[in-house]
Amino acid sequence: MTPDLIYDQLIGAGCVKKTIFSWGGNPGVGSLHRLRDAVENGWPQPIEIEEHAHAGMAAAYSAGASNLPFGMLRGYVGTDLVKYNQRIKFIDCPFTGVKLAAIPAHRPDVTVIHAQKADRKGNVLMWGVVGVQKEAVLAAKRAIVTVEEIVDDLHSPPNSVVLPSWVLSAVCEVKGGAFPSYAQGYYQRDNAFYKAWDVVARDRDTFKAWIDRHVLGTKDFDEFKRSLEGATSNV
Repeated sequence: MTPDLIYDQLIGAGCVKKTIFSWGGNPGVGSLHRLRDAVENGWPQPIEIEEHAHAGMAAAYSAGASNLPFGMLRGYVGTDLVKYNQRIKFIDCPFTGVKLAAIPAHRPDVTVIHAQKADRKGNVLMWGVVGVQKEAVLAAKRAIVTVEEIVDDLHSPPNSVVLPSWVLSAVCEVKGGAFPSYAQGYYQRDNAFYKAWDVVARDRDTFKAWIDRHVLGTKDFDEFKRSLEGATSNV
């Protein structure tokens, strides 16, 4: 829904042709400079953007999860988004005549999320601010989940979300996999990394050197994390 640093890295590395989102930025810091460079200058390649409201994205994922063709909401009326996004339409409620916004359902080919735990049968437990992760999984043709740990029993607390194994394609144990964000109950958000990223991403050459050193130059996530120790903003 809201592209941040990982999207910025993918865009700067030339891995993205289009992004569908409801807000894009470096939370609490400023712009995503690689996203901005792609939109304004077509570097490293032109990117197509489809912008929505948060509620619109949630409605689209919920519709996809319910196998419906579109989502509806009381929104977008009076906003400029409808001028720039031709996929936002308006319909009249057949029961009340109320004008409602309608947007196509999101049906991803693959959804990738991070959660707290999985059991050995492949069921996944997540809790906290889960957003639309459940809906994004159920809407997708395939779903990959990384987790902090694999356990014998989930011991699911009240009001948590459990994704059953039969809606998932793969579950992988990746400790710290939410980095640089947080995993509730495991670790906090790495605010220093978000601040450092603003410097790394502003300049194309600095960005490319960072990607070469820390992403392309490492063999897996553990090596990536080790490469960042004491060198968050250095290349």
